Amino acid sequence: MNLIIILHAGLATGTILLYAAIGEIYAERSGILNLGVEGMMLLGAMAGFSTSLATGNAWIGVLVAIIAGGVLSLAHGLVTIHFQADQVVSGLSLTFLGTGLALVLGEGLTGQNPPLIPAFDIPMLSSIPFIGPIFFTNHSVLVYLGYLFAPVAWYYIAKTRPGLHLRAVGEKPEAADTMGVNVYGLRYLYVFVGGCLAGLAGVTISLSVSPGWYSAQTTSGQGWIAIALVIFAQWNPLRAALGAYLFGALRRGILDLQGPATLFGFTNPLYINSNWGFFLQMTPYILTIVALMLGSRAVARKRLGSPSALGLPYIRGERS
Repeated sequence: MNLIIILHAGLATGTILLYAAIGEIYAERSGILNLGVEGMMLLGAMAGFSTSLATGNAWIGVLVAIIAGGVLSLAHGLVTIHFQADQVVSGLSLTFLGTGLALVLGEGLTGQNPPLIPAFDIPMLSSIPFIGPIFFTNHSVLVYLGYLFAPVAWYYIAKTRPGLHLRAVGEKPEAADTMGVNVYGLRYLYVFVGGCLAGLAGVTISLSVSPGWYSAQTTSGQGWIAIALVIFAQWNPLRAALGAYLFGALRRGILDLQGPATLFGFTNPLYINSNWGFFLQMTPYILTIVALMLGSRAVARKRLGSPSALGLPYIRGERS
């Protein structure tokens, strides 16, 4: 078990969760709970993969994946914002819709080899002992972009006027409306942004982290894990990024524990027979279920610091 390899792989895998989780943070900060992240990610993975294959340009694939995720999210926005439908039911339906579209439109893509997003080293930084091989060696642009994405998202939400409007819409939409903030417009906007980032997370899998691989199991439940990360991170992008990278490293570490790898040059003392390894692989998903259970309870969400209006439809003129 090589620590550098585990951390390097954790950054790449964690980038997927980072984009999806921050997208969900934007949506939930505006008051809209979107449980359709898994479906939007899978649709984005399929759209990016097929577009890259058809056009011969991976970056066009990335753009199409982002748009696909965003457009699909608008269906959730229409149902929950305009028609004030239950956000949990709508989000679950969006997962089924996105998964179904990806399976139908992506038929025949398995085994194809589209152009991929290239990985490269960052000069000078890659030569820094220990840090260089982990952070700045053989990653794609999407992984490097993730290093800046979380701090920028945190600054936007916490320190800018548009971020203040976002938080106001998610906390006290009636007060924000009174001050002239377009509650409905902002909720649509941030649901769309969340969908775009979910699409980006999906295409990061199919064209970067697991390059050239697309199937119905491409996302492997990572959309649900991203939603759970939002709760663990208490709707903070910086904490979400840390959790995403740690989870990525945990997944790789679990795989290494299932083989007789070496740890610092010695035979892995924690070697676990692969027949029992699936129990370890269950651990992150058990934590995900616990987080979703906590997040489904209004009292628990309040204690964790969730937006006050999360999951509640806003009807102009109605007293809360």
